[in-house]
Amino acid sequence: MFTGLIEAVGQVDALTPTPSGFRLRVRTALARELKVSDSLAVNGVCLTVTTVDEDIFQADIGPETARVTTLGILTVNQPVNLERSMRADDRFGGHFVLGHVDGTGTVDEVRPESDAHWLTIGYPPALAPLLISKGSVCVDGISLTVAALRDRRFDVMIIPFTWAHTNLLSLRVGDRVNLEGDVLGKYVARAAELYEKGRLKAAPTT
Repeated sequence: MFTGLIEAVGQVDALTPTPSGFRLRVRTALARELKVSDSLAVNGVCLTVTTVDEDIFQADIGPETARVTTLGILTVNQPVNLERSMRADDRFGGHFVLGHVDGTGTVDEVRPESDAHWLTIGYPPALAPLLISKGSVCVDGISLTVAALRDRRFDVMIIPFTWAHTNLLSLRVGDRVNLEGDVLGKYVARAAELYEKGRLKAAPTT
């Protein structure tokens, strides 16, 4: 479980093919606080740390993860958002983030407003039930609020601190980003789907 509050921005150091996908090496000062088997969100994707060596950690990417997230198109030196899994005794910020990406979106527009920035992101139709105006959405691992929602596009406003301390400032129009809807919305959408199919009955009233 994650919160969508980014702890550090790392840099892709190497991408090495393996029989089951590829191995990702990331350089970051946060590596000194990691240990093997830790869960770590990389651009919003939950991975398992397999090795740690001073300021570098490694994680394995399976073929399915490479297909359904942007991790399959990472390049060397690309900045990536990093967040360790939350501790039970930590103060909770952001929103509940599982690190299980629902799909990818495309940056349609980046525009400044004073010292803040707006991002307009296009999303696939399958994600429509998981997005609501003023609701939470995770973009490349960052907990954000949907400021405006339209058919196939939504807007988020990025405050200066988030802009300066995540990889968002490196995004350009046409770039793909990982998207994860609010987990509460997922359960509601699934229940509605089962109800429509007649596989879920309404609770009896008294």
